[in-house]
Amino acid sequence: MVLRVCRAVVGPDDADDAWSETFVSALRAYPDLDADANIEAWLVTIAHRRALDVVRTRARQAIPLDSIPDRPASAPAETDPDLWAAVAQLPTRQRQALAYHYLGGLKYPQIAELIGSSPDATRRAAADGMRTLRSRITKETSHV
Repeated sequence: MVLRVCRAVVGPDDADDAWSETFVSALRAYPDLDADANIEAWLVTIAHRRALDVVRTRARQAIPLDSIPDRPASAPAETDPDLWAAVAQLPTRQRQALAYHYLGGLKYPQIAELIGSSPDATRRAAADGMRTLRSRITKETSHV
């Protein structure tokens, strides 16, 4: 679940770094966690923050390369290049709302708190994003 959320927020290339940072942070914070805390929501919140950290870090670093490395192989069930391209084109709020709700399993009030919005606006962003994705996928499959 955490890896899927990281992939949705930072993309497949940087998801492993965000995932690793999520669990390092979670292990450090676990002793202070309330006994009745929602573990999944807690992990997704940490993943969100670590993913943003990875994005900020990557934006500040120049990476010189002698040659372009091969892309790592991905699991076919987890990666659909056309779907990822369509998701990447969504506005940030829609992409985040979809990722946290459908991949992270969070409820809209929890997502709203994460992204600084209201539950109604978050629900609307997820619905708009899903409608856009369905429309794009329908257009692509009808042209095949």
